[in-house]
Amino acid sequence: MNDSVRARSSFEHLVLGGVAALAFALYASAAPAKDLPDKGLSIEQVASWLQNEGYKAEMQKSSDGTPNIASSSDGQTFHIYMYDCKDDVCASLQFSEGFDTKGTFTADKINDWNKNNRWARAYIDKENDPWVEYDVDLAPGGTYEGLKDQFGIWQDALSHFRKFIGW
Repeated sequence: MNDSVRARSSFEHLVLGGVAALAFALYASAAPAKDLPDKGLSIEQVASWLQNEGYKAEMQKSSDGTPNIASSSDGQTFHIYMYDCKDDVCASLQFSEGFDTKGTFTADKINDWNKNNRWARAYIDKENDPWVEYDVDLAPGGTYEGLKDQFGIWQDALSHFRKFIGW
């Protein structure tokens, strides 16, 4: 082998070795995602998760006795309702907030929101007050990191919806 081939070969080994070392370092430093239980979460586990993330999570009961969690984002309270439950473990949840606007909203205005916003959906109740909701599947499987990402989407949609309704 001549000197230029030997030098190129040594350089290629050095580069490949560096790439392998970098890949290993990145892999070793990445914490594995923490899995959600396969069947979902209990309302208590959701409340605990929120509190661990630094958010308020107050257990409540709706007027019909349905348990829910009151939390807040940007100083506004919203609720979390659990769905698809079996033995106190639920396969999905719903973030929800309603706004008392004294009936000033129309279906056309809410339809504009729904047409132009992908993740959260909105509707008006029988008093023509706007509501915004966002559903999240907890089962089968998933990760707490994924749940945190979904919560971020909810917070972003909620912030945009508040601006949309002038709240």
